[in-house]
Amino acid sequence: MKKPLQFEIVAKDTKSSARVGRIETPHGHIDTPNFTPVGTKATIKSVLPKDVQDVGVQAVLANTYHLFLQPGEEIVKGAGGLGSFMGWDGPTITDSGGFQVFSLGTAFGKNISKISTDVVDADGLDVFREETLTEHAKLAHIDEDGVTFTSHLDGSLHRFTPERSIEIQHNIGADIMFAFDECTSPLAEYEYQKEALDRTHRWAKRSLQSHMQNTLASEKQALFGVVQGGRYEELRKESAKTISEMSFDGFGIGGSFEKEDMSTAVAWVNDILPEEKPRHLLGIGEPVDILMGVENGCDLFDCVAPTRVGRHGVVYTEYGPIRISNKKYTTDFTLLDENGLWDFEQKYTKAYVAHLFRADEMVAGTLASINNIAFITKLMSDIRKSIQDGNFAIFKESFLKKYYRKNV
Repeated sequence: MKKPLQFEIVAKDTKSSARVGRIETPHGHIDTPNFTPVGTKATIKSVLPKDVQDVGVQAVLANTYHLFLQPGEEIVKGAGGLGSFMGWDGPTITDSGGFQVFSLGTAFGKNISKISTDVVDADGLDVFREETLTEHAKLAHIDEDGVTFTSHLDGSLHRFTPERSIEIQHNIGADIMFAFDECTSPLAEYEYQKEALDRTHRWAKRSLQSHMQNTLASEKQALFGVVQGGRYEELRKESAKTISEMSFDGFGIGGSFEKEDMSTAVAWVNDILPEEKPRHLLGIGEPVDILMGVENGCDLFDCVAPTRVGRHGVVYTEYGPIRISNKKYTTDFTLLDENGLWDFEQKYTKAYVAHLFRADEMVAGTLASINNIAFITKLMSDIRKSIQDGNFAIFKESFLKKYYRKNV
């Protein structure tokens, strides 16, 4: 049977598990390590697909849960699939909707996200808004067969099973899909983590079986299995072993982490997952976490953070993120994009963008979002080059020393 994805490792770091690779999909290639911006509802908020492509982005990720609710997977399918629907001609990825099981269920109302100390909400749905808490009780109920949930849009009742998640993703038509899984809170006790892990493994088998039964889809769309297990070494290793023994095209490393646990958990998993298949660290996009993931053998990353913080006036620079609406930038006429990563005509100053935010102009979020996407895209390119040049450790130390100095 024709394979929907090819992965080749082209360089390895001699002092860590970092590697450079190339993923081939029906809609183009992805150089790894790579960051995929999140276009939750078939759009990267406030940014045109052309602008994203112009700064070097190769792939985008959309959310199964949100596209199922609006506009509906049949409409996306009728448009020719996700890429055609959103005017994007490169590779596309969809998550399974499993993280929404977590954000609307276990984590609902608790300010727990992918990293438990974060206050950022999940995948474009602010489940922590007071209005949402007032309007709905716990929005998801998990059982052995799947999850029943209430739409945050209109209160209607819906159900996802592994088979239904795969069917929806087939209709959406992304190049890379994920098996349906249960993402647990890092605060959950061992007993529940074990219960959820066993369920995730059963759901993985059902997802894979459902995918392979659709011959046309399985020849064009790759399916990644998801490793869970929380902060427990025994469970993480068990999951990595179990999922790696299934015939997935690649792997996702899922879960919600305590910040200090993430590096250790990723290392446990990647020591077991087969080297010849790509690994995606799901929902992670902070530069220090990306560098950690790369060091431990991850190939793909995604996160809403660059565009979300951009829309709120936080701009990435090589000397760290700055809050552009702060008073000192109102008369700073230096370029926002000092290195020419995206403002190719060198037009926009910090003072101008500060004015746009203070004046509540919509284009402010657009410019800041493009800036942040361009910054992370350049970081990934620099990481790849450093691995190929044999100086990844030196690059990592230099970048972190500069980026994480105090700069507001």
